[in-house]
Amino acid sequence: MAWFKRTDKGIKTSTAEKKDAPDGLWFKTPKGNIIHTRELKNNSYVCPDDDYHVKIGSAEYFEILFDDNKFIELDANMTSGDPLKFTDTKPYPVRIKSSIEKTELKDAVRTAHGKMNGLNIVIACMDFNFIGGSMGSVVGEKIARAIDYALKHKVPFLMISKSGGARMMEAGFSLMQMAKTSAKLALLDQAGIPYISLLTDPTTGGVTASYAMLGDFNIAEPGALIGFAGPRVIRETIGKDLPKGFQSSEFVLEHGFLDFIVDRRQLKNRLTTLLNLLNN
Repeated sequence: MAWFKRTDKGIKTSTAEKKDAPDGLWFKTPKGNIIHTRELKNNSYVCPDDDYHVKIGSAEYFEILFDDNKFIELDANMTSGDPLKFTDTKPYPVRIKSSIEKTELKDAVRTAHGKMNGLNIVIACMDFNFIGGSMGSVVGEKIARAIDYALKHKVPFLMISKSGGARMMEAGFSLMQMAKTSAKLALLDQAGIPYISLLTDPTTGGVTASYAMLGDFNIAEPGALIGFAGPRVIRETIGKDLPKGFQSSEFVLEHGFLDFIVDRRQLKNRLTTLLNLLNN
């Protein structure tokens, strides 16, 4: 019965001295499955219990795809100007500065070149944490310059999209990036250099209407939201309920707008196999 009684030799740590578990040690998926963050990272940020693909940014994708996480970043210090003197709740330059401080990113896309399973490749990856992954003049210019690098060195180009659409604070300047990036991709096509577009959750707006859907191969991660306008806007516009799974990557694949869906844990090897087939 002594097992059920507290004795003087029991735990004597005071309540004030007790420490909580540090934040960020565990991740809970939408289905309620819990996984340690270290295990999640080792599993390419995919929960093994339900295959939920956690939303990640350029740092994580570069780590997954580039051999030994070694790469050379392109135009790393490019930042947005204020061409329209846009003011909403706060001036645009203030919003840019606060986003840079909060995310430690210069804008919503990073571009780099390196090796993927020994193959040379240029990768442009968007970051949703920077003003919703919105496409502005810096995003368009960095992608265009990354394509120029791929053209010059004749290496494949991979675009990883994750965006809420065009950046309203730059208005027409944002929309012009659709035309600029599309024109650059046409040069890749003429040169016979492979362009693979990977759509992740979410990919919407002007990004979907331009470079995200112009790949020689358009692929996506499982369960990603893909579309131009959001489901709520479409529902209110047409006045009807939408089909189950509408705008998910599986729905888009079924209707012929994707070539295939790839699990993030297999992404590097699938891309390598695809590029080897194209090279041969």
